[in-house]
Amino acid sequence: MTQIINSLSEISDRYEALFVDLWGCVHNGITPFPDAVAALQAYRAKGGKVVLVTNSPKARNHVEAQLEQVGVARDSWDTIATSGDSARAAMFRGMVGEKVYFIGKDHDRKIFEPIQIVENPVNVRPVPLEEAEGIVCAGPFDAMADPEVMRPEFLYAKQKGLKLLCANPDIVVDRGDHREWCAGALARLYTEMGGESLYFGKPHPPIYDLARRRLTALGKVVDSEAILAIGDGILTDIAGAMGEDIDSLFISGGLAAAETKTSQQPDEEALRDYLQKEISSPTYTIGHLR
Repeated sequence: MTQIINSLSEISDRYEALFVDLWGCVHNGITPFPDAVAALQAYRAKGGKVVLVTNSPKARNHVEAQLEQVGVARDSWDTIATSGDSARAAMFRGMVGEKVYFIGKDHDRKIFEPIQIVENPVNVRPVPLEEAEGIVCAGPFDAMADPEVMRPEFLYAKQKGLKLLCANPDIVVDRGDHREWCAGALARLYTEMGGESLYFGKPHPPIYDLARRRLTALGKVVDSEAILAIGDGILTDIAGAMGEDIDSLFISGGLAAAETKTSQQPDEEALRDYLQKEISSPTYTIGHLR
């Protein structure tokens, strides 16, 4: 059974680096969580490294700008690894072809910006679905619409044998008090319909490889047993940590707040039932990062 803790400081001395999720842990898309920011600042003050590992489809410089806009203190983290960067690298290596059908909002088109880590990138460009060799999905056209609205396009794409590159495996995210659909919900639907979806964010290995490279670039080579993953997504953050054989801290007051009956801390019985249902074993659990 997971160990319920009251603060990060209870366990932080055991770890040299943290892989920290953003939405639901450090901010809610609108405002930062002061206690979470303070906990990360205190951890860094003692020499620990903080890698923000996010399923955002954006490049890390755009995530950094978003953090500044939201008001997350710059001294609470060291570097960023995004699902978007991992997916862009694969896209520019031609994994879904050169002519792609793009799903996402206008601001998500930054995914087509060049990326320096790929040598001899292919000339990827968005085209109508009828001309596409593959699909790049950064998120729904409308985050509030049921993913089922894409079924006709997906049926056509599946019949053409198109692969779907998912730049954000999250199913949902909470923006303030509103829950929105993410690219992962569309990729899940496409897979359920018999299509092939390719994932590059949590819980899949590519983003953890990128996070380790970002950590190494800081001059810090850290063994897996000295890394703690922190997140509120059982199917992303915690599943990914388990797959990478690293310890995890589950934030029960995020996406699973209702299921775990979390106000300040989770209800122990509700937490146990939830983890059993999800077949998940986070090393630690806390209501909110602090």
